Amino acid sequence: MDYVTSCRLPTPWAIFELHAFLEPETGKEHLAMTLGGVDDGQPVLARIHSECLTGDVMFSQRCDCGAQLESSLRHIAARGRGVLLYLRQEGRGIGLLNKLRAYRLQEQGVDTVEANERLGFPADLRRYDLCVPMLAHLGIRQLRLMTNSPRKIELLRAAGVDVVERIPLIVNRNPFNAAYLDTKAAKLGHWL
Repeated sequence: MDYVTSCRLPTPWAIFELHAFLEPETGKEHLAMTLGGVDDGQPVLARIHSECLTGDVMFSQRCDCGAQLESSLRHIAARGRGVLLYLRQEGRGIGLLNKLRAYRLQEQGVDTVEANERLGFPADLRRYDLCVPMLAHLGIRQLRLMTNSPRKIELLRAAGVDVVERIPLIVNRNPFNAAYLDTKAAKLGHWL
């Protein structure tokens, strides 16, 4: 993972520092948003968020992604210190077009895990070893991680990231995403 550049990013909640990274193997561009001093060795409030164009940008109610992104930024701003890593791993790693194909299968009655599998993918292809060089560049050693995913914590720890605390991030349950969230709990072990 190569560091590229940084700039200020004013948001409705705070003025963050935005850091750009390039994954040479894939050409994917990943981002980190920091607020306050994060390189002092103390645990940092963090969210590791995988891209969800439909939820993050188009306000889809089919998932809880956009609400998790916004809630995380609000929490970091309220604390005055933290980091959000934005990883370009759309659709649990299957890409945008395949995610839309999976949505179509879900509309025909299969759940989110079965849809990925019918398309020939595992339930989750995301990688979290990508975070290691990003966190190292930022001087972050320990995370207080906002997540509902035990797999994310396991993979981060396996990659050498010290997750010292998990903070639940339960937002935006609605009639359009209830079955999706129930599947994440039942089949992916999410704490919901």
